[in-house]
Amino acid sequence: MARLHIPTVLRWGDLDAYGHVNNVEILRLLEEARVKALWVPDDESERPDSPPSAVLDARLGSPTLSIIARTEIEYLATIEYRRSPLDIQLWIGRLGGADIDVCFEIWSPVGVEPAELYSRATTRVVLCDSQTMSPRRLSPTERTAWKSLVEAPLLFTRR
Repeated sequence: MARLHIPTVLRWGDLDAYGHVNNVEILRLLEEARVKALWVPDDESERPDSPPSAVLDARLGSPTLSIIARTEIEYLATIEYRRSPLDIQLWIGRLGGADIDVCFEIWSPVGVEPAELYSRATTRVVLCDSQTMSPRRLSPTERTAWKSLVEAPLLFTRR
């Protein structure tokens, strides 16, 4: 399977008045996983831990912007606060010319039995030239790095 497993720690502030992770915070958790998976780390000390898919230079002043064109999310179960990191699984559901569909599943921490699927989502990321704000084609480096993550796109069950 081509998926990356990005362990993602919850913060106390992710909880809402009902005592579970708020839906807006879930989108932030997905963003955190996407950045870890696709972006070149700002700090060289983080490089040994970053996956080979982290090739997108999205730092300030970079010639490329990664723009979110859409996100679809399906909430399957509430997430209670826990100290063990959630297992956010990430893969590419589609490699386009200038965009990619990043698919996610948020699972209970690795080793927790039975494993529970909390949420699934797909985000379309468009790569744009930072000067013209026009979409730009995926580079050969990006395409090569992300090709190993391609698997079937996410199918939502509750439409």
